[in-house]
Amino acid sequence: MRLKITHTTEYRYDQPVSYSLQRLRLTPQTSPGQTVLSWQVGLDGAAIEAGFDDHFGNRVQLVASEGGDGLHIVASGEVETEDRTGVFGPHVGDTPLWLFLRDTPRTKAGKQVRELARGVTEDDPLSRMHALMNTIHASVRYQPGMTGTETTAEEALKAGHGVCQDHAHIFIAAARSLDIPARYVSGYLMMDGQEEQTATHAWAEVHLPGLGWVGFDAANRVCPDARYVRIASGLCYADAAPVSGMRIGPAGENLAVAVVVRRQEQAQGQN
Repeated sequence: MRLKITHTTEYRYDQPVSYSLQRLRLTPQTSPGQTVLSWQVGLDGAAIEAGFDDHFGNRVQLVASEGGDGLHIVASGEVETEDRTGVFGPHVGDTPLWLFLRDTPRTKAGKQVRELARGVTEDDPLSRMHALMNTIHASVRYQPGMTGTETTAEEALKAGHGVCQDHAHIFIAAARSLDIPARYVSGYLMMDGQEEQTATHAWAEVHLPGLGWVGFDAANRVCPDARYVRIASGLCYADAAPVSGMRIGPAGENLAVAVVVRRQEQAQGQN
């Protein structure tokens, strides 16, 4: 499946900002299940200061601006995908596998997360993770606007609602409490009947014997297929956030995000 993606991020400030620095993880890479055919990141109001691959293998760009009243970022391109039923495959890179057992503030398992994990009793590791995904999906309803980027897995599970980020954090926290390496993945999802979206997507992956990394999207109760494009991964949201950074000065900020994901055949048919 060929997907055409346009991801626009716009910051508007109510007065000029003396200095801002943003970290962009907006560049997907060719990897199992996806081939990047073309990709570009355009900037208005800032300049790229550095680019590098971090210790998780994510492509990172640092962009800075001085004295501006806004920043406009457009990441776009085409990616060819295939359905691997969620299986990413063997662990690669310099980051050791044991690191993905480490808690972060967002993924530290509290009492409710540990109880949820212990309640999943399937013997086969893969079946157990499918059951965990189904349990989280049933326990936490999708409800935008009720949680934030700092919300922890335990808080979201207690509240019983959240977004894909929260479902991923709960899954990761529960898996690690069972001594299963887990990681957070950010990316894009082509949704049925809805090309325009207001955010990127997120899901979790666990490392299982004989399979390697396998993805689970508890928000949608499905393993990632050809509709998914991965951008970045890490221990939690903080390691894979598409855009994050800082600014100096008292200016107020307004953020607008728009994501469009469509099959390229559909895009060509509209021209």
